[in-house]
Amino acid sequence: MIETILLSIEIIGVISFAVAGAIVAIDKETDLFGVVFLSLMTCFGGGIIRDITIGRHPTAFFRELSYQVLIGTAVALTVFLLARVFKKQYVKNEERVLIINNYIDALAIGIFSVSGAKTCIEFFAERGEGAGFLLCAVLGMMSAVGGGMIRDLILRDIPFILRKRVYALAALIGASLYYLSVEYVVPRLGSPEILEVVSEVVCIAIVVVIRILATKLKWNLPKAIIFSKIREEEVENKQDALLK
Repeated sequence: MIETILLSIEIIGVISFAVAGAIVAIDKETDLFGVVFLSLMTCFGGGIIRDITIGRHPTAFFRELSYQVLIGTAVALTVFLLARVFKKQYVKNEERVLIINNYIDALAIGIFSVSGAKTCIEFFAERGEGAGFLLCAVLGMMSAVGGGMIRDLILRDIPFILRKRVYALAALIGASLYYLSVEYVVPRLGSPEILEVVSEVVCIAIVVVIRILATKLKWNLPKAIIFSKIREEEVENKQDALLK
């Protein structure tokens, strides 16, 4: 039962990231291969970075995720076909599609940040070693946002996590809370397997809530200089000076 729940959570994460990646790729007008490739990279790029960092070779992507790759590919193809068949409706409702995609993306980063931290803990536990907090927190975050970073760099965009909506910070919080809960809270209580699942679900929910609130309330980390705003003010000042 517990394994089924955990597997279902992972599959939901793959589907969510596959949809999110495909929508971004379509928005950038990539072809069929581009949509599928960028969708899969969004799903699994972060996990590849995580596995390379901890020395897990070959990475899970090439070793044990074949069914998830098939699911991600099928989802990307479905999104591509729907966008192609209903292209006028898609363009007309693009803003709504992007809003829905934001919610899907929030769920995906919640799932992958927690599963990334969990993978680190389990990998080192199998080797009889303890996984450090910083390693699990950072690699949990990278599992969630690394694929999106690679996708954005391929598309020659500034990665989304570096410019908007506390994106990476939410993933970092989720991964950190999961590590702290399973290392310090769960062992002190009974039924550890059930509590680990509860901890996983709660931490995922926290990430989703942070991301949604960040979007609704327009939370952004401070920037040193907002060049566009300063330039707009300079243009307005010059226009006012000419009028005088």
